[in-house]
Amino acid sequence: MTTHQFIHDFDAKRTALVLIECQNEWLAPNGKLQAVIEDPTQFESAAKGALALLGIARKAQIPVAHVGLQFRSGYPEMGAGGFGLRGAIKQFGTFPEGSDASKFAPGFEPHHDEFVVSGRVGGSAFAGSNLDIWLRNNGIDTVILAGFALHVCVESSLRAAHDLGYYSYLAKDASAAFNAAQRAHVLSDVVPQFGKAVSNADLKSLLLSQEELTA
Repeated sequence: MTTHQFIHDFDAKRTALVLIECQNEWLAPNGKLQAVIEDPTQFESAAKGALALLGIARKAQIPVAHVGLQFRSGYPEMGAGGFGLRGAIKQFGTFPEGSDASKFAPGFEPHHDEFVVSGRVGGSAFAGSNLDIWLRNNGIDTVILAGFALHVCVESSLRAAHDLGYYSYLAKDASAAFNAAQRAHVLSDVVPQFGKAVSNADLKSLLLSQEELTA
């Protein structure tokens, strides 16, 4: 893939990596969300891809935002109803505040100079959170989105980023859906409307200098 195929003139200085829910609830063997994963191989591959992408971002010294979920006892943030994702989170009892399940998975622990997003209550990484203002305060106009699950929170974040005016890239090697059909639908039917899907190899060549690539 050549640079002119990207959706704008890519500038690493205005780019941030946004990692979504790289938490134990998804990635640990005892995570409650293991129950909804129909294609474990896809998740394992994406977890390795996300870890590799984080390494690329750190080497390129671009800003990194870690977006998790964490809810107070009784899930007051979700309200009294049981509708959609709000109901599913309460039903599964996922991401309780202060639990090991809500911690970032091994290898994804934020560095001291990386941003941990707070206030999020919805599917999108931007829903109720301080992600948008952090990006704007740092002069970021381009986001690389990765994480879990591709057809739920990552897709919601892609749509929101587009509507907020960001140039949005989906890191396809670092994101997983529950099954292959969901993944194919997002990549073929959704992503082209709101951004562009890119591989780790593409991002490595865009973010790192020739000297860094050969080092």
